[in-house]
Amino acid sequence: MKRSYIGLALGVLVAVGAALSLPSCGHSQKLTSLTIQPQTFTFLTPDTSATEQFTALGTYIHPPETKNITAQVTWSVDFAKVVTLSQSGVASPFGQGGCGGVDITATAPAGTGGSDNVLVATATAIVDDPSNPICPGGGKLATLAVGVVGSGSVTSTPAAIDCTATGGTCVSTYDVGASVLLTASAADVVWANCPGSSSNTCVVTITTGGTAVGATFPP
Repeated sequence: MKRSYIGLALGVLVAVGAALSLPSCGHSQKLTSLTIQPQTFTFLTPDTSATEQFTALGTYIHPPETKNITAQVTWSVDFAKVVTLSQSGVASPFGQGGCGGVDITATAPAGTGGSDNVLVATATAIVDDPSNPICPGGGKLATLAVGVVGSGSVTSTPAAIDCTATGGTCVSTYDVGASVLLTASAADVVWANCPGSSSNTCVVTITTGGTAVGATFPP
């Protein structure tokens, strides 16, 4: 009976030793997918001082885990004259009037010891300028023209239009889609081409190609 116990104990020790000699699951952790957040980001002007932090998230197996590997991936951008990118994933517009879209790319090897299998994730950064026709958002500006007949005036909010029958600023430029409030100096004004009019106010939505509104004041 004693020998049986000794044999059993030896068997357990051999099994434990064999288990300990196997490669560690954590040591062989393998990267299976890579994503970048955010997927898209737009800088509103080429010369803004704003920056955006892109984050690389890696999904692993053995054991399964998703973690931030921003500092471990290699970052690159395909057109550095539009967007500059640091090795920590911080992007900023190049400035000097450059605009357009670029690919932000993160690469990392699968596994822990380096591998020929390299995972790639891509996001998009856009540098825009609505006033520049060569930019992605170019052409988003349009004019608002106000014509006044009679003794009265029309002003706008946001401020730009300050128009009378004899002069003033009667044409201004706004973003397409913007809502502009026109206010007449008298309540008995008659508006033309303004479905959103009420008493002495008129709300205009700027459309591509320009918008024109008339204001007639009775004698």
